[in-house]
Amino acid sequence: MTLPLVLASIIFIFLAYKLHQRLRFKLPPGPRPWPIVGNLHHIKPVKFRCFAEWAQTYGPIISVWFGSSLDIIVSNTELAKQVLKEHDQQLADRYRSRASARFSRDGQDLIWADYGPHYVKVRKVCTLELFSSKRLEALRPIREDEVTAMVESIFNDCTALQNNGKSVLVRKHLGSVAFNNITRLAFGKRFVNSEGVMDKQGDELKAIVSTGVKIGGSLTMAEHIPWLRWMFPLKEEAFTKNGDRRDRLSRAIMEEHTLARQNSGGAKQHFVDALLTLQDKYDLSEDTIIGLLWDMITAGTDTTAITVEWAMAELIKNPRVQQKAQEELDRVIGFERVMTESDFSNLPYLQSVAKEGLRLHPPTPLMLPHRANANVKIGGYDIPKGSNVHVNVWAIARDPKVWKDPLEFRPERFFEEDVDMKGHDFRLLPFGAGRRVCPGAQLAINLVTSMLGHLLHHFTWTPPEGVKPEDMDMSENPGLVTYMRTPLQAVAIPRLPSQLYKRVAVDI
Repeated sequence: MTLPLVLASIIFIFLAYKLHQRLRFKLPPGPRPWPIVGNLHHIKPVKFRCFAEWAQTYGPIISVWFGSSLDIIVSNTELAKQVLKEHDQQLADRYRSRASARFSRDGQDLIWADYGPHYVKVRKVCTLELFSSKRLEALRPIREDEVTAMVESIFNDCTALQNNGKSVLVRKHLGSVAFNNITRLAFGKRFVNSEGVMDKQGDELKAIVSTGVKIGGSLTMAEHIPWLRWMFPLKEEAFTKNGDRRDRLSRAIMEEHTLARQNSGGAKQHFVDALLTLQDKYDLSEDTIIGLLWDMITAGTDTTAITVEWAMAELIKNPRVQQKAQEELDRVIGFERVMTESDFSNLPYLQSVAKEGLRLHPPTPLMLPHRANANVKIGGYDIPKGSNVHVNVWAIARDPKVWKDPLEFRPERFFEEDVDMKGHDFRLLPFGAGRRVCPGAQLAINLVTSMLGHLLHHFTWTPPEGVKPEDMDMSENPGLVTYMRTPLQAVAIPRLPSQLYKRVAVDI
């Protein structure tokens, strides 16, 4: 009789807690939770679409129970402004799962840190030092090098296959740019040679990332139901081993940079050099430096490739937009040189294409969850301390109340009305807003715009033979970031002289 009594006690405690919450707080409406599991059995795999559907039934602010954890999802501009601006300080903490707590040394980085003195310090380092306009400009040759490497790789692929009219796997090329760019910016190293062969340190870096994702993903269900955690114990040995591998690789690269700096007498612009030379000024621990470097790797790789792949899919589905962007590029750049970032100011339509891609397909559609550090009211409802708050930026960017024809890929909308996308206009929030806005937003915008510009200037893009644009799969993979469920395949047709398809390699 012991097990039934234990189960009955658990159910009673949960129901009593729920009743207490409902009596003490006026919580937002939402689907009825079950004992113990809450709404976990209701939630569809692509969460932001599921929450957007529920918002149609329950309203723009809803309560969802992830097991015994209360999560609040807001889905319109007014409520997003309350969360990210008016009550930003009370909602600026970060929910950390057991996995993210281990990876971040319990918030010793930037992404997973709670709001407080440590967060303010490392945020200042990122804003004033790592992502300053001066440093981004100094590192521009790396971005342009990697984008021209992408063009050369696609050209080699499509000309080798041209006789058969076969398509290229777009994601492969985009992923290479994103990976090589961010590792060069963060670690000052290109782990892949000109033949595409990765060195030992690159292999180790990728293994560390994939192992981390694997062992972290094994804990998902138990994160939300504390009573189940005995069945899904934290794999202490695996986390420790992977963390040690990460630290060894990071320290080896940091030591290489320290020796090079001592030999040359000067520091380079890469993030690792910057952090090491600023360590004393900002009192940065080694854990914090390593955490910040890996924040750059994890936040800057998938998101860029995701954004450009979705935008290219939309451009293939909308040949009118593709042609208009190419006409602008041909008029401004011509056919005798390649685009550089200094051309952006003369390419307003290209910039609007990038912005429209980020509107329709934000790479992190629910943002990372904010955690309430105090009781607060949003939209007239109580948000209890300890609750997690998500802003459904995907739903907000498709809200017909604030966007005309929201499902249409139409860059012209940004000529009709100027809309900021770096946290000042709450209709468009691909990088968040407030205290936790992404400090690398401008870097991401520059790289996405550059990649799209080169892809459109160098090639005309069509669907694979036998595939109609309207039949392309535009569904998303489940997850924190939203890759296309079906990787984009497309036919790339060169449109410039062959000498303009060579990589312009630089080493800085």
